[in-house]
Amino acid sequence: MVDADRNVENDELLFADELSDDELNSKANTKKWKILIVDDEVDVHSTTRLVLDDFEFEGSQLKFLSAYTAEQALDIMKENSDIAVILLDVVMETNHAGLELVKIIREELKNRMVRIILRTGQPGQAPERKVILEYDINDYKHKAELTSQRLFTSVLSALRSYRDILIIEQNRLGLKHIIDASRNLFQQKSITRLAQGVLTQVISLMGLRDSVYMEGNGVAISSSDDNMNIIASTGKYAVCQASVDECIEISDETRERFSEICKIGHGCFMGNDYIGYLPTRLKGSHLLYVEGERRGSFSEQDEDLLRIFSDNVGVAFDNIYLNQEILDTQKEIVRMLGEVVEFRSKETAFHVIRVSEIARILGIAVGLDQHDVDELYYASPMHDVGKIGIPDSILLKPGKLNEDEMRVMKTHTEIGYNILRASNRKLLKKAATIAHEHHEYWDGSGYPQGLKGDEINIAGRIICITDVFDALCSKRVYKDAWNVDIALEYLTKHRETMFDPDLVDLFFENLDKIMEIRKKYQD
Repeated sequence: MVDADRNVENDELLFADELSDDELNSKANTKKWKILIVDDEVDVHSTTRLVLDDFEFEGSQLKFLSAYTAEQALDIMKENSDIAVILLDVVMETNHAGLELVKIIREELKNRMVRIILRTGQPGQAPERKVILEYDINDYKHKAELTSQRLFTSVLSALRSYRDILIIEQNRLGLKHIIDASRNLFQQKSITRLAQGVLTQVISLMGLRDSVYMEGNGVAISSSDDNMNIIASTGKYAVCQASVDECIEISDETRERFSEICKIGHGCFMGNDYIGYLPTRLKGSHLLYVEGERRGSFSEQDEDLLRIFSDNVGVAFDNIYLNQEILDTQKEIVRMLGEVVEFRSKETAFHVIRVSEIARILGIAVGLDQHDVDELYYASPMHDVGKIGIPDSILLKPGKLNEDEMRVMKTHTEIGYNILRASNRKLLKKAATIAHEHHEYWDGSGYPQGLKGDEINIAGRIICITDVFDALCSKRVYKDAWNVDIALEYLTKHRETMFDPDLVDLFFENLDKIMEIRKKYQD
């Protein structure tokens, strides 16, 4: 065995002078296939580089990395997840160092993509049949039989396999984004995620090696009435987040091509690039732009496939837009009904807006996920919908309610619950829960069920504190508005009786944001 540190230094000196500065800079700026040579003999490294010096695969050369021990190789692997091929010796610091490294790469680093070519000068230490059966390697070569041509052939075969695995992985990523988008249709970013997945899939169909997710150069665009907005992007266009006109990375020539595609109404190749046309019935057309490296390898069938793919994706966008429109309609109805109730109560509609906004602040603070926060925000305006069943003589009474009147007033929680609970819509079910439980108190003294502590749904607990605070600070037919400081004292006084103590603490921690809401939506 030889000294590893000395080998690294000598190996760099041996090859550094072979290229001029211009050549070195040129090669540094070109994406290359990474080849890791793992061997404790200096001559093996230099010979391998010499044999493969002019090697090219799909227009790209090789970038050599050297390790002289399995430990060095492991460090390099951890820093370079995109190594394509490993030329691996068996006997280095131990008789089975190479084989042990294979297990670590596959089992601990979980790297199934890199192609491993085992090269051994001592086949007795690693019998071929045993090694092939027990270790996840891709080729086995005896150094004595490994001629220049056989090395060339082995590396070429390994790179082809690696390229194909990259394409498969890229397809998997694109499909994952599309599945995630379809699973989360009601999330705000579902359109973006679907566009990102479609973009990745089209790049994969074009077979662009530089288009692994977030490395390929492409952009998805929503186009209507001459306005083109970017909804997803990759590669050098990833910095583009707004309109096409604001993205300096998109050339004037490319913008003209976008307009031309909108006019002809179908996608096509323009030069090396592909621009897909994705028509939708609800939101105009979408464009899909993918920047290519070369054109010659695409057949007419490839172009037809891309056009069909792009046309059909428009249906997927329409489905998302349609579902979003349904959800938006539900939200609008809930908000309008909430405002109608407030109007009948001679209260400002800003009350339900403030309650919703403050509830969102507390929902985020308490750690609800985004979906639950959105449901809380959009369902909260219906918290007093049951007041629609309370007689005007009680609802609009300017003075204090007597015992019988209060008994009737309290029924608004059950009236609201019964109105909403029959719906199968998640948003309206959440509204039913809020209407039913927003007068339940932490110590169990609330109504209508006398629930206590965590028995009360978190949405009911949040609306309880937000509704009471805003009502105290607002003018009503039966009282004047309280001073904010007095209302805050009320929350503190009832911290473990009416209100969830943790929510009271979060309320005060977020008081600045809450007061901004009150300032923004003044009566």
